Amino acid sequence: MADEDKDEQFYRDTESIAFPKLDDRQLAVLEPLGKRRTLRSGEFVFKAGQRDLGLTVILRGEIEVFEARDGTEQILATGEERDFIGDVAMLQGTSALASARVKSEESEILEVPAIEIRRALADLPGVGEPIVNALIMRRRRLRRDREFAGLRVIALRDTREGHQLHDFLDKNRIPHRLIEFESEQGHALGKRLHLTTRDLPALITATGAPLRRPSLREVAQVAGLLRPLVHEGESEILCDLTIVGAGPAGLAAAVYAASEGLKTVVLESYAPGGQAGSSSLIENFFGFPTGISGGDLTYRAQLQAYRFGAKFSTPAQALSLDYHNGGEYRASLQIEGCPATLRAKCVLIATGADYRRLEAENREQFEGSGVYYAATALEGQLCRGATVVVAGGGNSAGQAAMFLSEGAAKVLLVIRGDGLSKSMSNYLSRRIEARENIELLCHTEIRKMTGGKMLEAVELENTETHERRIVRTPAIFSMIGANPCTNWLPPQIERDEKGFIKTGPAVAHAPAWKGSARPLGPLETSLPGIFAAGDVRSGSVKRCAAAVGEGGMAIAGVHDALGTFA
Repeated sequence: MADEDKDEQFYRDTESIAFPKLDDRQLAVLEPLGKRRTLRSGEFVFKAGQRDLGLTVILRGEIEVFEARDGTEQILATGEERDFIGDVAMLQGTSALASARVKSEESEILEVPAIEIRRALADLPGVGEPIVNALIMRRRRLRRDREFAGLRVIALRDTREGHQLHDFLDKNRIPHRLIEFESEQGHALGKRLHLTTRDLPALITATGAPLRRPSLREVAQVAGLLRPLVHEGESEILCDLTIVGAGPAGLAAAVYAASEGLKTVVLESYAPGGQAGSSSLIENFFGFPTGISGGDLTYRAQLQAYRFGAKFSTPAQALSLDYHNGGEYRASLQIEGCPATLRAKCVLIATGADYRRLEAENREQFEGSGVYYAATALEGQLCRGATVVVAGGGNSAGQAAMFLSEGAAKVLLVIRGDGLSKSMSNYLSRRIEARENIELLCHTEIRKMTGGKMLEAVELENTETHERRIVRTPAIFSMIGANPCTNWLPPQIERDEKGFIKTGPAVAHAPAWKGSARPLGPLETSLPGIFAAGDVRSGSVKRCAAAVGEGGMAIAGVHDALGTFA
């Protein structure tokens, strides 16, 4: 089936989910939460770029949602009586991607503020389920819509900086387009916006304004991902729980903590999902018999946490942790780019681990322009029809190899050992052995990388025979084990010889626990009230489901530490 036919079928199949009509009971539930307004033809309900939008229910008349772009307008949807206007930005508090205005001569709407609709989505399943499903489906449709631009990144072809902005927006599920400056469209946009190569990469916002050579923080501010953690004039904020890291463990903890009434803040340094979020397909996760992509799994978990009231800020990297053990202990976190201090009654460290860097000549030169640490659809586009190299023998490497083999001419799976049986799940290793365009290279290491602006070739060495060969390739996917993200922690938090955080009985001897009035929790660190879960924890099982379980377990310990109901 052609791509156009698949898209048409997708839109037909999802129409009823994306645009359900509210019934009398649902309208009656929402009515007390909002305020009625009467608007005339042409009046705006909201404009692109606005944040913290609530839900707009159409009681009478017609409202059209459109994207204004380069002097033209694309109508995305037209809502009528009993329809509601909204997108997942409403749950997340991110920026609106489009504008909405009255189409009919007059319309009456019910405006439900963001804080009220989020509370309703959590407390009222009969209302929440169809609305949340519709919001998710609308975002999926926008991401597939070839005519919808969203945010636009203009960059020179094959540049690391352009790819990084593209990757950041993609992994944070922000609809956008990457436009090559050398293309006809890029040339026309550059001329209209007075952009030169010195201004690239540039971000064109939803309002049409260009942002020249933006940092990731500036991009996050435009997209609404970087949320202020304190109100203007405040020097600190106090919450029940701060979760550092939004991988599977952090997201699971956020869902459980927020749903149980804890004031929860989540800090993520790049994009939610962690290593699991970059997995093309997780087939051994409980409840998904045909598998689910790591990105979809962790995105749904994030929306679930938002629905219960957890606050996220991305990119927000904790720089240090200062522990105060008084009558009621506190942990103060200094955050990159935030002038205020985040004070938390409890902290969960779920920062995971980063894939180790290959010890190959010129590797630094091709970081982000040929050397990658995730194999998603974005990276898959870069190596379609080519030979690609995957380094690593674990499940992540196996999943990457299988995914890339669908579009690449050939995949070379490079491992230092003599086989996959010791490090990879049996079902996955059998599939790799059966896939014709995957070649397993045992006892092999990458020695050298060469190319211009982008990677062009690698030199491989067989460590038994010392034979070397040159392979032409545009991409290496490195998944060779990981180092824990713990350098920012104080020495009082004990770690093992590899830097992973010790918890439970392993820290029972720690000075801070001597004379403690309560027992040490199984996921609690050498400092009371500070927990660790997921890959960053010493002795953890490096599997997505295990991290999710630890995230949930940690919240039981948090309740015990706070003396609240678990």
